[in-house]
Amino acid sequence: MTAMRNVQATGMDAVFNSVVNRLSKWGVTMAGSRLLAVRGRSTGEWRTTTVNPLVMPDGTRYLVAPRGHTQWVRNMRVAGGGELRLGRKVEPFVATEVADADKVPVLRQYLVKWGWEVGQFFEGITKDATDEQLAEIAPGFPVFEIRPA
Repeated sequence: MTAMRNVQATGMDAVFNSVVNRLSKWGVTMAGSRLLAVRGRSTGEWRTTTVNPLVMPDGTRYLVAPRGHTQWVRNMRVAGGGELRLGRKVEPFVATEVADADKVPVLRQYLVKWGWEVGQFFEGITKDATDEQLAEIAPGFPVFEIRPA
């Protein structure tokens, strides 16, 4: 796995994402998913995609990019925040990217909570992986801590 990995949605993934995006716009969540809105780094227009926000036991919230350094990740780095949407509910937030060395507990908890849905993007790494295995893949999985704006 390379640090700059970017797994594109194909086939049924694209169809599934489209359905979940529409449900989020209607206010229906799938196991806590939200519609992420981030300003485009070139156009400044809102760009949206479905994400699975993670709440750690201490209440700290994160967004993990299981597909790697995707467009939303690149936009987030420039914008520094965005919105989580569910129907008419809009939650503005600011985001801080997490250093690779600090990602291990977040990636493990993300796999505990969302591994059933996104495990395919972790290429054999599961919630039972060692800390060393998670640290090895960390550069390929951007993580942002989010706080209310």
